[in-house]
Amino acid sequence: MLEARAHHQLKALLQQGGEPRWPHHLTLSRLVARSLRRADQTLVRLAPGSDPSWLLGLLVPLALHQQPVAMVVSAGLRQRLLQVELPRLEAVGLSLPCWEGPQPPPAGQLWLLQHDQLVQAWRAGTLADHQLVVPEGELLEPQLREALAVVIDTSHWEQLRRSLPAASASLLELHERLSRRLLARPCGPLQQVAIAPEDEAPLRQLLSVLGQLPEPWPRWMASSRDGWTSWARINAALLQWQWHRQPLNPLVELPGLLEGRGLVLVGPWPQGQGPTFGLTPLVELCLADPPLLDPLPLFAPQGQPLPNAPHYAAHLLDQCRRLVLGQSGLTVVLLDDEGLRLGLTSGLAAEFGSRVGHELTAPESNGVICCSWSWWLEHQPRLPLPVQLVVATLPIASIEDPLTAARVAALRLQGRDWFRELLLPEALQRLQLAVAGVRRSSGRLAVLDGRLRRRGWGRAVLEALEPWVALTRLRPD
Repeated sequence: MLEARAHHQLKALLQQGGEPRWPHHLTLSRLVARSLRRADQTLVRLAPGSDPSWLLGLLVPLALHQQPVAMVVSAGLRQRLLQVELPRLEAVGLSLPCWEGPQPPPAGQLWLLQHDQLVQAWRAGTLADHQLVVPEGELLEPQLREALAVVIDTSHWEQLRRSLPAASASLLELHERLSRRLLARPCGPLQQVAIAPEDEAPLRQLLSVLGQLPEPWPRWMASSRDGWTSWARINAALLQWQWHRQPLNPLVELPGLLEGRGLVLVGPWPQGQGPTFGLTPLVELCLADPPLLDPLPLFAPQGQPLPNAPHYAAHLLDQCRRLVLGQSGLTVVLLDDEGLRLGLTSGLAAEFGSRVGHELTAPESNGVICCSWSWWLEHQPRLPLPVQLVVATLPIASIEDPLTAARVAALRLQGRDWFRELLLPEALQRLQLAVAGVRRSSGRLAVLDGRLRRRGWGRAVLEALEPWVALTRLRPD
């Protein structure tokens, strides 16, 4: 039986290779083997920030399984698989041949698909009866949304005019009219402006009566139905803009992708939460790590101002000075507002000198990195473990982002609680992933966002950080 073989092989590999003893290697291996053998749908919850050695429990059953399987990976995970995990398997005599590209592999090979290739394979009908393994389940929806996105820039407008010379004047007039409207609107710190359906309508009417269109215009025309949203990314210095269009729910645009096939979905969802795309797995298991013996020290005093308060920037700089003072290890300050972040970086650099930097990938041992949440989540695995993480503002998505605003509007139309169903769960997941490093280094966490104590939903944030112990005063290390 596949489960027994995978258990035996993984146990021998762990003993021979001296791998870190993630406590659930064998459980994960048996569960994945069972799911592959039965071709059922399985959801596995991991602790946020779990050591990537857990991948061994996923790969060993795949190396022993002979039926067609496709693994959906991001670019970062693909690199780790090819450079780290597969050579580790080969060193102990386990072979897992991998095939890449949108065309299906020969029998006996694992099909490695990035998300755009998965979309191509599904649309071409070549995915057939392949089971799917998704080791980064939390990325499936946003990555598929990116894969389905349509992006139009100035070169595409020029190409369209060259392809349709008879309509060149009309296209130029429509482009100039749309440009004037977009560039006249306030675009906020994100430099993005939503494009309403009525702004798109004249161009759609014109293109619908013309002949064959060059790419990506046919895909843009095909996305005219509800469930999509458009926005422009503004370059104010050049008076140019780039058109973006994405689906709100990408799996609706790929009907049947996850239905009627074996599926193993792994991700760091908190207990009680899961994928937002309506999956009903046959088997669901939580393999989160046991509670830590040492609670996370948390500095989050009462009475802090809200992020939109006029004196918040001064409060932030003063508290960060106190937090950095005397620290001998790496400090990371997380803040998405770019203007506020750059001002904070300058203020801290005036106090602490060259040890302070903005989104540094090679910090000093006692350095201070001021960065956005997305930058930290991307670079965290390749940076030293911080001894202190400072959350200047909680990672709640701004409705100034047109995509977020469109997703919120869709939930509002259904009468649903868009904050607790969408923004808060996504923020909690990002927060748990961000603090994983400081937990491993036995460091401390500071939250300088006054909403933590002043809003009712702040209790959910504190629960997501469990176990923690309050720091009532700061002392240098």
